[in-house]
Amino acid sequence: MRTVGHRKERPISFSASAAFLAEGARFNDEIHRLPTGQSTGIPKGVFHFKTHEDANRHQAECLVRYMAAAALARR
Repeated sequence: MRTVGHRKERPISFSASAAFLAEGARFNDEIHRLPTGQSTGIPKGVFHFKTHEDANRHQAECLVRYMAAAALARR
């Protein structure tokens, strides 16, 4: 297993924290400000893959295709 990123896992509690809610809202707003924040670029549907590598390859190909189309649209 490998760890990616530096965020700390937030504790699960019965009562929600206003600070954590605000942090989540800011994160969501920042994601939607990205040039491709409104879509993942992966077409809707159910996909079946034999391996995780095949799934990762499909995800990367869809992302590259979507980012290239977004870059061309910005020209």
